[in-house]
Amino acid sequence: MYYLLQLLLAVIAVYGTLNFKGDARLYVALACLIFMFVIGRLDKERFEKKEARKNFLKSEMEKISKNDSTAIKEQDFFIVNSLLWPKGELVLIDAVHFVLKDLGFRVSTGGKYSTVDRMMAIPDSRKFFGVEILMSDEHVEKNHPKIDRALQFENEKKEKEKTVIIASTHIHQPLSERERLNEVSIGLHEFLAGCQITLITAYTLYQLWQKSKAGEIDILDVFKNLYSHRGGVFSFAEANPSPSVSLGA
Repeated sequence: MYYLLQLLLAVIAVYGTLNFKGDARLYVALACLIFMFVIGRLDKERFEKKEARKNFLKSEMEKISKNDSTAIKEQDFFIVNSLLWPKGELVLIDAVHFVLKDLGFRVSTGGKYSTVDRMMAIPDSRKFFGVEILMSDEHVEKNHPKIDRALQFENEKKEKEKTVIIASTHIHQPLSERERLNEVSIGLHEFLAGCQITLITAYTLYQLWQKSKAGEIDILDVFKNLYSHRGGVFSFAEANPSPSVSLGA
């Protein structure tokens, strides 16, 4: 985009030099050069910000998974970026969909349920989830519009279906800071527990994804526990109770 603008300005400068007369020819060429310089600076800043974000994400991934940098795939950068630092809700939904499919679950759009973002099922079972996916700059409050949608699904769902919320919270914070922050407000936690709706953060989902890829946990057992969860926040400690495991270290 920036390159095309610079090319256009160069064409205008040449055209002005060949067709304009007097001072107008000089002014047009000078103005084009100035704008080309400004656009070049903007393009450079955009590239530097993109690289800085990529390096930050790579560093965060290494801190959590303790993988060698050469083992981190380019696709993982995009998925983790979309999962933990999403730029929009649709990007987050696509990332969650990818992770759940990669974990081996059957995933589809809401189908007959217009109130959830995805429906998923544990393979070879009759356990189904209605998944509401949301993002929040800070912790999730009870007045978030996706909470009402989750409650509506809870009232519409069938007997074998469970309502689950996947929330990407504190999306402008590094992961080391998020571990000290609450994912939901006290009021929302009590509300979810009372409705038997379970919330799992995108960060916890990411941790489970990495552990499953490494063969360190049985992800089917984890989601069976999630299915029977009493409601409220489903933490990584509940999913992976071994005291020796600490991904955030």
